[in-house]
Amino acid sequence: MADDAAAPDGELTESSAAEESSGAVEPDSAAKEAGTASEAEATKKTAEPADEKVDDTEPADSDETEAAESDEESADSEAAPAPPRKRMSHLRLATIAGLVVVLALAGLTGWTGYRGYKAYEGEKQRELFLQVGRQGAINLTTIDWEHAEADVQRVLDSATGTFYDDFQNRSAPFVEVVKQAQSKSVGSISEAGLESASNDEAKVLVAVTVNTSNLGAPQQDPRAWRMRLTVTKVGDDAKVSNVEFVP
Repeated sequence: MADDAAAPDGELTESSAAEESSGAVEPDSAAKEAGTASEAEATKKTAEPADEKVDDTEPADSDETEAAESDEESADSEAAPAPPRKRMSHLRLATIAGLVVVLALAGLTGWTGYRGYKAYEGEKQRELFLQVGRQGAINLTTIDWEHAEADVQRVLDSATGTFYDDFQNRSAPFVEVVKQAQSKSVGSISEAGLESASNDEAKVLVAVTVNTSNLGAPQQDPRAWRMRLTVTKVGDDAKVSNVEFVP
C-alpha cells in the first residue's frame, strides 16, 4: 500500500488497470469452468436414464428373441419333411409279383385239378353203374339148358340185396324148367342209359332183344323187353339189387 501511495500516478494507474484486468479475466475463467462442470453433470444425468432405459429394455428384447427362436424352431420342426420311404427295387417288386402269380396259378391249378378229379370219379362211377346194369340184363336173358347152373350162378354173382335173395330162392326150380324144355335164350342190348344216379346207387333202363329156342319147337320171333335195374355200389364194385320189367 505504501508503494501504491508512493508510486507515481501513471504507474498506479497501470498497476491498477492490470489488476482490474486480471480480476476481470479470472471471473470469466471461473464462469467457464462452472459452465463446463454443469454441462458434464447434465450430460451424466441425461446418460444415466438412457442407460437405465437400455437396461430396462434388454430383458424384453431377450424374451422376444427367445420367443422368435422358439417359433422358428417350431416352424422348422413342422416344416421339416418326413424322411423319404425307401423305394423297393424293381427286382424285388418283380419277385413279389412273380410269387403272387405263382401262388394264384398253383391255387387255380389245384382247384381245377380237384374238380377235374371229382368229375372224372363221378363219370367213372356212372359208367360202372351203366355197365353193371347192361351186364345184369344180359345175364338174366342169356340162359342155356346145357350149362344152366353156371348161367344161374353168373346172375347170382352180379346180384345183391333183395334181388339176390329172391333169385337164389327160385334158382333151383328155374334150372329144372330150363333143362326139361331144353331151352336156349340169348339176349342182346338194344339201348341202355342211366335214368338216375347218386353216389351209391343208380337206376338203369335197358332195352333187350331176346331170341329163344326150344328143342323140337319151331323158331320163335325175337321178343323185346324193357327192364329197369337198380344198381347199388358194393365196395369198389356195383351189383344189381332190383329188377323191374317196364311195359
